[in-house]
Amino acid sequence: MPWRDRLASFRKRTTHRRDLFLVFLTNHVVARVLFSAWRLWWYRHIMGFDIGPGASLLRDIRVSRRGNMRVGAHTVINNGCRLDNRFPIVIGKNVSLTYGTLVLTKGHDIDSPVFATKGAGVTIEDYAWICANAIILPGVRVGRGGVVLPGGVVVKDVEPFHVVGGNPVKFIRERSRDLRYQLRWDPWVPFFG
Repeated sequence: MPWRDRLASFRKRTTHRRDLFLVFLTNHVVARVLFSAWRLWWYRHIMGFDIGPGASLLRDIRVSRRGNMRVGAHTVINNGCRLDNRFPIVIGKNVSLTYGTLVLTKGHDIDSPVFATKGAGVTIEDYAWICANAIILPGVRVGRGGVVLPGGVVVKDVEPFHVVGGNPVKFIRERSRDLRYQLRWDPWVPFFG
């Protein structure tokens, strides 16, 4: 093997190991830091997430890799959310991901004889509200203003302004289309959260 190929292989392995270490550090140390501004700095500059102004990523969220995540302005991602960003996750503006939300982008093909993996990105559009302990599966789009009720399992796209719930989720009713609010996480001490 020529030395250039060996060097390229070494760099690839080193980068992969560094990224694994950074994900571990992010999930088990940085995600528990009390100061929100420090966490946001880490997510933006070290993890490479595109995070809009006024967005809040609260404590104890978990991610799967560097990059592959865009979070819109004034979006709040609450404590205990798990964001499997092995494929891209795009979250719009003024979105609320409530406690324990699980967003998956990759899994195994149950019909594959070799247990192959498959996946697709997830998009959550502006003003969506994903309630506590909801699960969003790979390839799903939650439309503008869509609401997933607590514990809902989203296996296919949610139409704009639809309220859905259950396992798998089913249409319950429509939500008002007049959404003008701006989310703002305002903990009792401004730099915690």
